[in-house]
Amino acid sequence: MKQRLTFILFTILSFALVGISCESEDIATGLDQASDYHSFFAGKSVGIITNHTAFDQEGRYISEVFSDMQDVTIKAFFGPEHGIRGSAEAGAKIDSETDPLNDVPIYSLYGKTTKPTSEMLQGIDVLIFDIQDVGARFYTYIYTMSLAMEAAAEHNIHFVVLDRPNPIGGQLVEGNILEPAFKTFVGLYPIPVRHGMTVGELATMFNSEGWLADGKKAQLTVIPLHNWQRSQWYDNTGLSFIKPSPNIPNLTSATVYPGTCLLEGTNVSEGRGTTQPFTIFGAPWIDGKQLAAALNSLPLHGVSFRDTSFTPIAIPGASNNPKHRDRLCQGVTLEVYDRQNFQPYLTGIHIVNSIAGMYPDSLSWRVRHFDRLCGTASVREAILQGKSIETLVKGWEGELNAFGDIRKKYLLYK
Repeated sequence: MKQRLTFILFTILSFALVGISCESEDIATGLDQASDYHSFFAGKSVGIITNHTAFDQEGRYISEVFSDMQDVTIKAFFGPEHGIRGSAEAGAKIDSETDPLNDVPIYSLYGKTTKPTSEMLQGIDVLIFDIQDVGARFYTYIYTMSLAMEAAAEHNIHFVVLDRPNPIGGQLVEGNILEPAFKTFVGLYPIPVRHGMTVGELATMFNSEGWLADGKKAQLTVIPLHNWQRSQWYDNTGLSFIKPSPNIPNLTSATVYPGTCLLEGTNVSEGRGTTQPFTIFGAPWIDGKQLAAALNSLPLHGVSFRDTSFTPIAIPGASNNPKHRDRLCQGVTLEVYDRQNFQPYLTGIHIVNSIAGMYPDSLSWRVRHFDRLCGTASVREAILQGKSIETLVKGWEGELNAFGDIRKKYLLYK
């Protein structure tokens, strides 16, 4: 206990010192620097793929930034999952509309189509992408980006990414590589669950590796971050955290999301319908004390588990009908005390494996969704067959190393 307390105090002090040093570095996003590229945008009609996260450090929304540029016309907006306002719950289909302030269309890329159509792109010279990502393979914003890149390539439209930090840092990579048979809108390309890249780096990789449909190549420009370093988590940047989607309210949820999101593929609550999505989980049939004890006995780094209870409720715009709605659930809270050594995906697999071992008659699977989150059926099959999780993970080392060789070609930051 004394060692852990000393570690926690040292970590807090380290974060404070990092924060102080970062504030002096003036980290700037791509949007903060967009006006420096005015000559590139001048005389152009632009389409903007964005949502509620696209603010600069002066508090100006992206529409204001580009409206203030002389001789630049905003022709259309495009919204991803959760909508351009970020207020729709996960999976909810969104209709197109008209922006009342700018009197231009807002086309939904999470409704009737996930890819801009010829009609949507009519009269557009440049497509701009500016959305805050969370750093996990199964977060759909990066596929909204890649499909829009395909559309831009097909219509000879220049594509510009305004880069933003990876909130969970740009150093740590974890998980298996997506298998081709499991390609869906929550995973299109052979990358691991935690990729450790920014959207600008991913766009360059998708484009240059020929991963877009039919090997298409977009005319791509990335306006990079200024002064961001790979070791920096979002709370080290001095930037204001805007929740990227309704159930990622803070960096704590984003940190554990690459692992506890796997619970979406089961009948265990992942904490939706509470103020702590993805950091608590449980079900009416779970004994929280027993489960926490079982998880604490595992050799998992940087995390501890504490029993809790909660009652999921309907939260409009975040979770209208959460699992076990209005029922008391017993479960567990994750407490990450060393995020540099914490492995969220491995932890998530162990959580599901422990629940499956303790409650085999109560746990049920949303098989298709669980497998597409994992990008493979091997995780679920290993759990059902009682195989070693450590052996399963060790088997990914070769493909993860191969991805690392590809990844390093596209890293824009040190």
